[in-house]
Amino acid sequence: MAYKGTIGILTGGGDVPGLNPAIRAVTVRAMREGYRVVGIRRGWAGLVEIIPDKEADNSGNFQELSENIVNPAARTGGTFLHSSRTRPSHLPVSNVPVHLRDTYTDEINDVTATVLQNIDFLGLDYLIPIGGDDTLSYGYRLHKEGVKVVAIPKTMDNDVPGTDYCIGFGTCVTRTIELAHTLRTSAGSHERFLVIEVFGRYAGYSALMPTMAGAADRCVIPEVDFDIEHLAELLVYDRNRRDSKYSVVLISEGAKIKGDMSMSYLGAEKDQYGHAKLGGIGIRVGAELKRLSPKYNGGKRINVVNQRLGYLVRCGAPDALDSIVPMAFGNLALDLILEGSSGQLVNIQDGIYGSRSLECINAPHKVVDVERFYNLERLRPSYLAFDRVPLLVMTAD
Repeated sequence: MAYKGTIGILTGGGDVPGLNPAIRAVTVRAMREGYRVVGIRRGWAGLVEIIPDKEADNSGNFQELSENIVNPAARTGGTFLHSSRTRPSHLPVSNVPVHLRDTYTDEINDVTATVLQNIDFLGLDYLIPIGGDDTLSYGYRLHKEGVKVVAIPKTMDNDVPGTDYCIGFGTCVTRTIELAHTLRTSAGSHERFLVIEVFGRYAGYSALMPTMAGAADRCVIPEVDFDIEHLAELLVYDRNRRDSKYSVVLISEGAKIKGDMSMSYLGAEKDQYGHAKLGGIGIRVGAELKRLSPKYNGGKRINVVNQRLGYLVRCGAPDALDSIVPMAFGNLALDLILEGSSGQLVNIQDGIYGSRSLECINAPHKVVDVERFYNLERLRPSYLAFDRVPLLVMTAD
């Protein structure tokens, strides 16, 4: 088949199950359509650190892909191309590659000019970044610079604007349900509250959807600050009407107790996108529930089983949804390339595959429509009006 051009593909931000199936889908379809595919290693870092010399060792920065490489990788989790949170428009001087240190000397540097030179060096006709809104926001920057970009959304939080679904979310929900049910045995054995902290910096989908599926009695989400006394009262009620005497709450990592000024963080260090690592709200909530429980339980204290799921829901192989959706997203990306379209985000809207302008990535984070999907009084999903809703219930609009 006649050679049509070269497509670059990269994965940025946190790892999720489903990235390797997406890389496979792009590679297999592209090669069959006459394209060469280059995998950029370590997200945007690979494009920053390339030495534009054919004699240089760039094996750590990119590799040519083939079916023999991507087919076995697609059966595994994570990303075999590796990932990073590198932000080329805001690169600290400590992260500037040695061969560029005479060029970029500011404390924070915009190295986009170098990225563009390296894209030319690789001969990329199209670039397919797979990532969340941070990774894709720089993809949009490159689009504005004239690079032909077709983006694929990925994140555990499912909060990329412009799409109902992001790669990784299905496995996150599946694992959360499985682990919550597994942890019930310990909570029930000791007649305790089970407090589970899950992903969700700005959006509560990863707490709300598992709760809707029966993984928990209550959930608290970042979209609304919650009253800890009210949560304690509800969990005591749930526990005491259950024969095995336990109750379960899912806590989004970005949730805030009413009166708090900020989210709970594991430290003050921030990544290149300005995010500090979240964590600890589950521990705080558990301690408060333990303290408040006698007030609603006849003076008797209720102890807590506390678990932060973290990487347990993002490691390992993808579930069925995160094997099928990446296949479709990869082929959608090739459909757009074959049409000559760029500056697009592949998406799912109201249960239908499609695409929209990548400019949507600059919109505010996609969050749960609280009025439609969350019962503020009961601290749980709303179970009303399911007729004619798409498979995943909650939509991006």
